[in-house]
Amino acid sequence: MILHQILRLSSLFRAAVSIHLRRNIGLSAIVFNKTKELDPVQKLFVDKIREYNTKSKQAGGPIDAGPEFQKDMNESLARLQRAYGDGDLTKFPEFKFEEPNFEETPK
Repeated sequence: MILHQILRLSSLFRAAVSIHLRRNIGLSAIVFNKTKELDPVQKLFVDKIREYNTKSKQAGGPIDAGPEFQKDMNESLARLQRAYGDGDLTKFPEFKFEEPNFEETPK
Protein backbone atom coordinates (compact mmCIF):
# COMPACT_ATOMS: atom_id res chain seq x y z
CA MET A 1 0.00 0.00 0.00
CA ILE A 2 2.74 2.45 0.92
CA LEU A 3 4.69 1.41 -2.16
CA HIS A 4 1.64 2.11 -4.31
CA GLN A 5 1.27 5.64 -2.86
CA ILE A 6 4.97 6.34 -3.36
CA LEU A 7 4.79 5.27 -7.01
CA ARG A 8 1.69 7.40 -7.56
CA LEU A 9 3.33 10.46 -5.98
CA SER A 10 6.49 9.89 -7.97
CA SER A 11 4.48 9.89 -11.24
CA LEU A 12 2.75 13.14 -10.18
CA PHE A 13 6.11 14.62 -9.27
CA ARG A 14 7.56 13.49 -12.61
CA ALA A 15 4.68 15.10 -14.52
CA ALA A 16 5.07 18.40 -12.62
CA VAL A 17 8.82 18.46 -13.22
CA SER A 18 8.31 17.65 -16.89
CA ILE A 19 5.92 20.59 -17.37
CA HIS A 20 8.24 22.91 -15.48
CA LEU A 21 11.25 21.88 -17.58
CA ARG A 22 9.35 22.27 -20.86
CA ARG A 23 8.32 25.80 -19.92
CA ASN A 24 11.85 26.75 -18.88
CA ILE A 25 13.35 25.32 -22.05
CA GLY A 26 10.84 27.27 -24.13
CA LEU A 27 11.67 30.52 -22.36
CA SER A 28 15.40 29.94 -22.50
CA ALA A 29 15.20 29.33 -26.26
CA ILE A 30 13.65 32.79 -26.70
CA VAL A 31 16.33 34.37 -24.52
CA PHE A 32 19.14 32.61 -26.42
CA ASN A 33 17.71 33.77 -29.76
CA LYS A 34 17.77 37.38 -28.57
CA THR A 35 21.34 37.13 -27.32
CA LYS A 36 22.38 35.46 -30.56
CA GLU A 37 21.70 38.72 -32.37
CA LEU A 38 24.46 40.32 -30.33
CA ASP A 39 27.14 37.86 -31.52
CA PRO A 40 29.98 40.08 -32.84
CA VAL A 41 31.23 37.56 -35.41
CA GLN A 42 27.77 37.08 -36.84
CA LYS A 43 27.21 40.84 -36.90
CA LEU A 44 30.50 41.36 -38.76
CA PHE A 45 29.56 38.68 -41.30
CA VAL A 46 26.14 40.23 -41.97
CA ASP A 47 27.68 43.71 -42.22
CA LYS A 48 30.15 42.47 -44.87
CA ILE A 49 27.34 40.86 -46.87
CA ARG A 50 25.36 44.10 -46.80
CA GLU A 51 28.44 46.11 -47.77
CA TYR A 52 29.10 43.78 -50.73
CA ASN A 53 25.46 44.06 -51.78
CA THR A 54 25.56 47.88 -51.88
CA LYS A 55 28.89 47.87 -53.75
CA SER A 56 27.65 45.35 -56.32
CA LYS A 57 24.50 47.43 -56.91
CA GLN A 58 26.64 50.53 -57.46
CA ALA A 59 29.01 48.69 -59.80
CA GLY A 60 26.18 46.96 -61.64
CA GLY A 61 27.70 43.49 -61.26
CA PRO A 62 30.36 41.52 -59.41
CA ILE A 63 32.98 43.50 -57.52
CA ASP A 64 36.67 43.22 -58.38
CA ALA A 65 35.90 41.08 -61.43
CA GLY A 66 38.47 41.59 -64.14
CA PRO A 67 38.09 41.32 -67.89
CA GLU A 68 38.68 37.56 -67.69
CA PHE A 69 35.47 37.14 -65.72
CA GLN A 70 33.44 39.08 -68.28
CA LYS A 71 35.04 37.11 -71.13
CA ASP A 72 34.22 33.78 -69.44
CA MET A 73 30.68 34.96 -68.71
CA ASN A 74 30.07 35.93 -72.34
CA GLU A 75 31.49 32.61 -73.59
CA SER A 76 29.30 30.65 -71.19
CA LEU A 77 26.19 32.59 -72.21
CA ALA A 78 26.97 32.04 -75.90
CA ARG A 79 27.43 28.29 -75.30
CA LEU A 80 24.12 28.10 -73.42
CA GLN A 81 22.37 30.11 -76.16
CA ARG A 82 23.58 27.59 -78.75
CA ALA A 83 22.48 24.65 -76.60
CA TYR A 84 19.08 25.88 -75.44
CA GLY A 85 17.98 28.40 -78.02
CA ASP A 86 17.07 32.05 -77.85
CA GLY A 87 16.01 34.10 -74.86
CA ASP A 88 17.64 36.07 -72.10
CA LEU A 89 19.60 33.58 -70.01
CA THR A 90 20.42 36.05 -67.25
CA LYS A 91 16.77 36.29 -66.13
CA PHE A 92 14.67 33.75 -64.29
CA PRO A 93 12.15 32.10 -66.60
CA GLU A 94 8.47 32.92 -66.33
CA PHE A 95 6.14 29.96 -65.93
CA LYS A 96 2.52 30.03 -67.01
CA PHE A 97 0.29 27.34 -65.60
CA GLU A 98 -3.21 26.84 -66.90
CA GLU A 99 -6.02 25.75 -64.65
CA PRO A 100 -7.05 22.16 -65.37
CA ASN A 101 -10.56 21.53 -66.65
CA PHE A 102 -12.37 19.36 -64.09
CA GLU A 103 -15.70 19.31 -65.89
CA GLU A 104 -17.02 15.88 -66.67
CA THR A 105 -16.86 14.85 -70.27
CA PRO A 106 -19.59 12.65 -71.73
CA LYS A 107 -18.55 9.08 -72.40
